[in-house]
Amino acid sequence: MSIPRALTTLLAFTLVATGSVVAQTTPSSAPTPSTPALDAPAADGDFWRVVFSPYTYHFSSDPDHEAVYAIGLERQRSDKWLWGATYFSNSFGQPSGYLYFGQHYADLFSVDKLFAQWTVGLLYGYKYPYEDKVPFNHNGFSPGAVVSLGWQFTRQFSMSANLLGTAGLMLQMSIDFR
Repeated sequence: MSIPRALTTLLAFTLVATGSVVAQTTPSSAPTPSTPALDAPAADGDFWRVVFSPYTYHFSSDPDHEAVYAIGLERQRSDKWLWGATYFSNSFGQPSGYLYFGQHYADLFSVDKLFAQWTVGLLYGYKYPYEDKVPFNHNGFSPGAVVSLGWQFTRQFSMSANLLGTAGLMLQMSIDFR
C-alpha cells in the first residue's frame, strides 16, 4: 500500500502535535502561580476539535476499495451539540466531504473517559461509476450518518471508532483545542 506524500506529512504532523499536547498535560513538580491551570474549562465551555482518520476497515471486500483517509474540523459545544466538516478520500479514491451536526455524550455509562457521538449531514463525493455505493445519491450528494464510540485519553487527545453505516469502521484520532 502506498501512502501519498501529503498524507504521510499530515500523519507526521498529527503525531508531533499529539506528542506536544500530551507533553503539555504532564504535571510539573511545582506549579507556577502565573500559569493558568491546564484543566480549567474554556470560558464559554466550547472548543474546537481537529480529527484525523488514518485507517478504515471495510465490512465487505471489493477489488475497487482504496485506503480511506480523512481530516476535519469540529466545533464541540458545552450544550452537547456539535457541528463540523470533514474532507476525505472515499473507498474508491474520490475526493469527498461531509458537513454535519450532532451530539456528544461524555462519561457514557458513568465511565469517566468513555464517550459516544452521533452525526448526520450532507455527504458529497460518490460520483460515477460509484454513485450506487451510498443510498439516495443525487449528482454526488447524499445524506450521511456516523455513530462513534471513543475514549478521551487526556483533556486534549481522544480516539474513537466511527461506524459508517453498513460499509465499515473508521479509526479516528482527535486533538481538542480548549
